[in-house]
Amino acid sequence: MGVLNVTPDSFSDGGAHRTPDDAAEAAFRMLAAGAELIDIGGESTRPGSDPVPVELELSRVLPVIRILAQAGIDGISIDTTKAEVARQAILAGARVVNDISGMNFDPQMRRVVAEAQVPVILMHTKGPPKTMQSGPLEYPGGVVTAVSEALVGLAEAALAAGIAKEAIMLDPGIGFGKSVDDNCALLAGLPGLRALGYPLLVGPSRKSFLGAITGRPVEDRLHATAAAVALAVAGGANVVRVHDVGPMLDVVRVAERVARGPAS
Repeated sequence: MGVLNVTPDSFSDGGAHRTPDDAAEAAFRMLAAGAELIDIGGESTRPGSDPVPVELELSRVLPVIRILAQAGIDGISIDTTKAEVARQAILAGARVVNDISGMNFDPQMRRVVAEAQVPVILMHTKGPPKTMQSGPLEYPGGVVTAVSEALVGLAEAALAAGIAKEAIMLDPGIGFGKSVDDNCALLAGLPGLRALGYPLLVGPSRKSFLGAITGRPVEDRLHATAAAVALAVAGGANVVRVHDVGPMLDVVRVAERVARGPAS
């Protein structure tokens, strides 16, 4: 999954795409490099960020989705916590909903996803982006157990809303309300999360815990991201969400071959 933020303030690529055509060109480059999904977001979810109005988020994402859809691209994901944004994005051509709140921030999101019958990615976060990294980041019983239990709850709520089990993917939420040690523990604990019975998405790309470990700025975390992506694949991740699609595809191919053997 390639990351495409059409925002001025995302932590890594904010402001990189000034027009819908610029953003679409970036998406086409990621697809050519091997991305199977393009995750389009119109609201920054970096730590400390503020939410934006629905109308502004729609004005950012819909033109890009329409360009890609008109070009025949099916692998479009909408990265949003707002039901109305998801609804209009699906109508415009999005085929996956990626909700960092696990469909908890907007009570209408489960209905929208169920009615549209599209896949949904349910992520764990410790509160909204504005405050998720503030205060003590404590997980009694350990972060892997706590995140596992929370993800089970998110999946059960989705099932109760009429969303098919095969349409659900889980994301442990690397960097969302977690310490450096928490993020490392989640990467090491992925086999346990995979045992929950749902596909896993993991998104470590360029995140601050990699900078904390290596001392490198966000624009210089390619190798650290590669290490995290390899660990994610070895731990059972089905999808990795990345900024640098071409290099990470090579990482995925090698890690998958070592961890899972030759394709049958």
